[in-house]
Amino acid sequence: MRMRPTGLSRSRLLREESRPSTSSNAGSRASAEKALEQELLCWFFFGASHGAGGGIGRARAEHRLSSLVEVALVMRRGERRSHGGASGKAALEEGQPPSSLPPPPPNGASLPVGEGPRGDSPPVAAAASAAAAAPDAAVVTHGDRRSTESEVYDDGTNTFFWEAHTLTVLFILTCTLGYVTLLEETPQDTTYNTKRGIVASILVFLCFGVTQAKDGPFSRPHPAYWRFWLCVSVVYELFLIFILFQTVHDGRQFMKFIDPNLGVPLPERDYGGNCLIYDPNNETDAFHNIWDKLDGFVPAHFLGWYLKTLMIRDWWMCMIISVTFEFLEYSLEHQLPNFSECWWDHWIMDVILCNGLGIYCGMKTLGWLSLKTYKWQGLWNIPTYKGKMKRIAFQFTPYSWVKFEWKPASSLRRWLAVCGIIFIFLLAELNTFYLKFVLWMPPEHYLVLLRLVFYVNVGGVAMREIYDFMDDPKFHKKLGQQAWLVAAITATEFLIVVKYDPYTLTLSLPFYITQCWILGIMLVLAWTVWRFFIHDITLRYKEIRRQKQEHKFGKDKYLSNGDGQSVLDTTNILLLNKGRFQEKKKNPYK
Repeated sequence: MRMRPTGLSRSRLLREESRPSTSSNAGSRASAEKALEQELLCWFFFGASHGAGGGIGRARAEHRLSSLVEVALVMRRGERRSHGGASGKAALEEGQPPSSLPPPPPNGASLPVGEGPRGDSPPVAAAASAAAAAPDAAVVTHGDRRSTESEVYDDGTNTFFWEAHTLTVLFILTCTLGYVTLLEETPQDTTYNTKRGIVASILVFLCFGVTQAKDGPFSRPHPAYWRFWLCVSVVYELFLIFILFQTVHDGRQFMKFIDPNLGVPLPERDYGGNCLIYDPNNETDAFHNIWDKLDGFVPAHFLGWYLKTLMIRDWWMCMIISVTFEFLEYSLEHQLPNFSECWWDHWIMDVILCNGLGIYCGMKTLGWLSLKTYKWQGLWNIPTYKGKMKRIAFQFTPYSWVKFEWKPASSLRRWLAVCGIIFIFLLAELNTFYLKFVLWMPPEHYLVLLRLVFYVNVGGVAMREIYDFMDDPKFHKKLGQQAWLVAAITATEFLIVVKYDPYTLTLSLPFYITQCWILGIMLVLAWTVWRFFIHDITLRYKEIRRQKQEHKFGKDKYLSNGDGQSVLDTTNILLLNKGRFQEKKKNPYK
């Protein structure tokens, strides 16, 4: 007679899963897992033995197997929760005690310390070793840290530097406004009062935003620093909206309120000129063309691409943006004269030297940041002056690190997201040149430099928010605030260019350049259709065909094992032995 395996109590397993993870019930949990594994094996063979005949036996086996799989998933979730840790840096900064840590390892073992913001939990021994190394410290852990995130150790020091000073800022702001209102005589200059009123309104908004705005993903050197740039983004976007709603003449003349030297048409300049690397006609210096190009924009290019690499954190994306922008300069040099450069200026000085060297140094810095130990201590907890100075310097480095893995070919969503990021980067780069042209700002003006500094500070936060939104949409359900503002600012800048000088933008491209761009776009679209539609359909067809073949020959595969012995006989032997063991357990004196 064929025997049926006995059932394992699901309520017992759920009780084991809900209990706290202590040493007293560790053995019972292990025994429950072992019993679950044994019953899964028995019910599998039981279903295989009834597979040929079908009927009630096979249906009963399939139902029981599905129940056991559900129990296994519940136990696995309980195991993950039992490995969770503290609630993170936010709890530490608010003065909340961290979650309970595991006991320290024996013999003073030393292992890596805690972790960063989110992701799969590290081994419990790592947190235990950190607690053993510093009993008063906290290992910042979460139950779902991603594998690309670094581990962070923080002793939880909450000093005056990290406290919110909302009442202090409000008191100082009120006293300042009271002084201006009661003790200062208002000048009779309308223009001066208008400028001062606008500046005061902006400063009040910045004070509110720095103290009350929502924090972003960065916390170093201080969260208030990133809140400040978030508020600056809002002010800059409002300024662009104001310029967009003016006439072309009024918008250009409005720039005189910022700088009286603006609002004047730019002089014509020859940017291409003589492209000879060695000029034999120049007796003074035959390499004068090279030295003429080595101006202040060379280190600016290098520094700019170094910082862009720290934002994007991917070598391929940086190189694609760098090379594509040079092709855009080739294509648009008939619209803007400063796009007209020598070939060696494009490919040697820009792509290889400035951009390439900046990307290389940026990737080296990324490697150092990914390997760096993120161990934070309070300044007053460090005994030596050298350690204090080192801690002050490291305050301007990231609190933790996330390695960006864009994986554009993994899914259509990620591919479109990466293409959108590249497009926004290229559009922001083009806006730099076109805005100078339509608003009559010389390249060396301080407003141009301030705009670049602005993008350096907001770009890193925006890229992190975009990556989080793309990589983990279930946790980050909406696009970050800084990323939203950067996209809006880039679009508004382009609309200003379209409104203020549509004639320049509508200058038709040369025919051969148009053909090249059409060919490139068609290749990208063809690759997209092949990779995410045709390729996936082919893989699905092959998988269905393979499953059908396995199902067709599955009966022969399960009827015999490698030695030619019937699986049915093996199953009956296992079930018979288990039945005898259970019968003897019920009646040990039989």
